[in-house]
Amino acid sequence: MKLICIGRNYTDHIKELENDKPTDPVVFLKPDTSILLKKQPFFIPDFSDDVHHEVEVLVKINKVGKHIAKKFAHKYYDEIGLGIDFTARDLQSQLKAKSLPWEKAKAFDGAAVIGKWLPKSDFENINEINFSLEKNGSLVQQGNTNLMLWKIDELIEYVSKYFTLKIGDIIFTGTPSGVGKVLANDKLNGYIEDKQLFSVTVK
Repeated sequence: MKLICIGRNYTDHIKELENDKPTDPVVFLKPDTSILLKKQPFFIPDFSDDVHHEVEVLVKINKVGKHIAKKFAHKYYDEIGLGIDFTARDLQSQLKAKSLPWEKAKAFDGAAVIGKWLPKSDFENINEINFSLEKNGSLVQQGNTNLMLWKIDELIEYVSKYFTLKIGDIIFTGTPSGVGKVLANDKLNGYIEDKQLFSVTVK
């Protein structure tokens, strides 16, 4: 089981981090050890002073596939979820400056929150899903999947060129603008439409 993450998939987020707009999806992986265990707090790692929350819509793969055409991609998932890609932004900036991989900043233990799953059939259009993140009761991130540079089925087509998708694999589809630093005792609640899919306390 692997976590396949997409970076720079929302224009406003690209602008807020002053990144270049990519010509292809930016892809990186997280190991299963990065998954935050259910009902456990997120502990800020001692190697970072600037961990950011990045709320993302998730897709769970339900059958094995390789070189999946966009027109068939919808057959490879039947659940939609929500999660957080925690990022050690200070460490990531250092790595990027040296043209080194991001994994130490993105794939550390506990860096991936995976909330509850909803049936895909709950949504009339998966490209029109509203989602949001509240921190201590205040809205900090909100987005809609219609703002993705590459939509869900396009992402499945793209990543399956490089990686065989297996049952249980999860795709993190990118974050909208509003990412920000988390502090001890922060409480993060994530929503798709009006349904709360996760709640995480920061330690």
